[in-house]
Amino acid sequence: MLGLFGRFGRSQELRRLDQALLDVDLSPRLVPDAVKLTTLKLLKEAGVSRDPAACATAAELLGYCMLGAQGFTESNSLGLTETVEARLAAALEAGDSLDARLVLLTLHANVIQASVVDRYGLETD
Repeated sequence: MLGLFGRFGRSQELRRLDQALLDVDLSPRLVPDAVKLTTLKLLKEAGVSRDPAACATAAELLGYCMLGAQGFTESNSLGLTETVEARLAAALEAGDSLDARLVLLTLHANVIQASVVDRYGLETD
């Protein structure tokens, strides 16, 4: 995924995720590599790792969790914010879905905004 000792650069999937993060105005430098690699692993397990749309939707959820509702809305449209919030609420209802795992990832990696944790009543066991 990272290339052989960095010699060949970052993988195509990692570059795609970095671009998707930039598209939601979240600098990839603010996202720890462990979070990005785990996100790619989750996408692969879901069978959608090569789908650019799946990568974009994962980046939207990561961006919302990391920027919070206000920050995400300032950088993106209100419509996109509402869409992501609906996905997040559905993920919490469904339990074990890709979106739920991405939210859990940000929570365990301690990169989620406190406002998102409070708003949705998130907690770790």
